[in-house]
Amino acid sequence: MSASAEDWPDSPLDAVDTAFADLTCDPDPLSLDLDPLAGQLGDDTGLPGGVIALPALRQWLLEHPRAYTVRDVVWRELIRRARLDGPAWVIAAVALAMPALRRYAGRLHTGWAGDAHDLDAEILTGFLTALRDRVDLAKPAPYAALCMAAWRAGHELRQRDGAEAVPVDDLEHVTGPRTPKRPYGHPDLLVRRAVELGIVDECDEQPYIDLRLGHRAIEPIAARLGVEIDTLRRRVERIDIRVADALAAGFLTEVTSPRVREDLAAAAERRQHIRAARSRTARPAAAQVRLAAA
Repeated sequence: MSASAEDWPDSPLDAVDTAFADLTCDPDPLSLDLDPLAGQLGDDTGLPGGVIALPALRQWLLEHPRAYTVRDVVWRELIRRARLDGPAWVIAAVALAMPALRRYAGRLHTGWAGDAHDLDAEILTGFLTALRDRVDLAKPAPYAALCMAAWRAGHELRQRDGAEAVPVDDLEHVTGPRTPKRPYGHPDLLVRRAVELGIVDECDEQPYIDLRLGHRAIEPIAARLGVEIDTLRRRVERIDIRVADALAAGFLTEVTSPRVREDLAAAAERRQHIRAARSRTARPAAAQVRLAAA
């Protein structure tokens, strides 16, 4: 039975629990099929196979705090679903972390005179920000990274609350040069210049900005582009190297000669040819896989 507007809790954490209860009740409870993850989980984990209700999964994880491999595999799947499969899985991810979030809220509430709901909301916001964009699934311990982000957000609110303003020096009496040295301004401008010089391909500009400057999660971006996550990750890493080399050479901060521009344009053209050739090779292979599966 879903909660009515009158019954909806004031506490953000209580609201998540209420929504989670609605999502996991009959007749169509939200569950996780563990069989596709079996190869990553290994043998003799003690975790039941097949479809498991999310409350039961949460309880199992609580009862097995040292099952690090299982926790990492399960949480990578939860984060991936939260990023790609809609709000229900966002609520599910928060609910599975709720024991830790409530523990953090209890500790941070102690000795704090502010509104408890504000602190709960900040903890939840820190968790959701990391869930949406910040946690890299290629790194170990994704659950620990989510929890640390939640704790940090709540702790920073405590630090901000009641803090005295720090006076700023009178800018009219600051000595030294006022004009910033290039590169200055928003980093997007450097990326735009890298695109104009052919150091970054135009089709990679926005994904690169989203990933490196916006710190967005890679999974939704790869899905939108229709490429594998590892492919996009390698592509961005190669861009990192080219941008770093260009910065070291002064191409992004100084005037470039016609010869340099020609060389960079030629390198960009070679990359386009290579990418087009790989795309042509990948299409027949994908078609064969589909035929074999039919």
